[in-house]
Amino acid sequence: MKPIEFSEVKNIIDYEKIRNDFRRKIIKMKDQRRLKIGELVTLTFENRYTVAFQIEEMMRIERIIDDAKIKTEVETYNALIPKEDELSATMFVEIEDQSRIKTVLDSLVGMNRDSVYIKIGERMIPAVFEEGHSTDDRISAVQYVRFNLSPTQAKSLADPSTDIIAVIRHKSYNAETPVTMEMRRALFEDITSGAAADVWN
Repeated sequence: MKPIEFSEVKNIIDYEKIRNDFRRKIIKMKDQRRLKIGELVTLTFENRYTVAFQIEEMMRIERIIDDAKIKTEVETYNALIPKEDELSATMFVEIEDQSRIKTVLDSLVGMNRDSVYIKIGERMIPAVFEEGHSTDDRISAVQYVRFNLSPTQAKSLADPSTDIIAVIRHKSYNAETPVTMEMRRALFEDITSGAAADVWN
C-alpha cells in the first residue's frame, strides 16, 4: 500500500475547511474495520485513509506548521500502513474502570508473544507486534500489530467459503471473533487497490 507523501498533507487551515466531511468518511471507514475480540480487546485495521486522518489530526491538535516536523509525523505514521499482502492494525485494550487499568494490564503481560492471531481456514497467522510498547513485566493499552499473509491467504479474504477468525490465546484472556464478510471485503479492497487514490476523494 502506497505510503502517504508529504505533498498530500493539507495545512491546518485547508484541513479545517474539509475536516467535518473527511472525519465522517473516516468514522464510517473505521467502523467497517473495527473488530472486538472478547470484552477488552479491539483491533482497528489501518489503511492510507485512516493514517492520513491521524496525521492531520495530530497536526491540528499540536498546531504543527513546520515542514520538518510535518515530515517527521508523516514518516512516523506511515509505519502503520500495511505492505503488500499484509494487514496492519491498532490494538486497543479498553478498560472503562480507571481503577482497574494497572491490574488488568498486568494480567495481560506477554500478550504480545504468541497470543494474537488471524485464523484463515486452518492456518493461524500470528500478529507481529511493533517493538517498544511492551516489556517483560509491562504492556501498553495501545499496540500496533501486523499480520503477514501469503498471496493465497490474502485472496481468501474475499472467499466466503473460507472461515476467518480473530483469535487471542493468553493465560488470562481467551477469546475469538469471526471476521464478517463486510469487513473482509473492506480489507481485501485495501490490499488489492492499495488505497492508492487521493485520500481526499
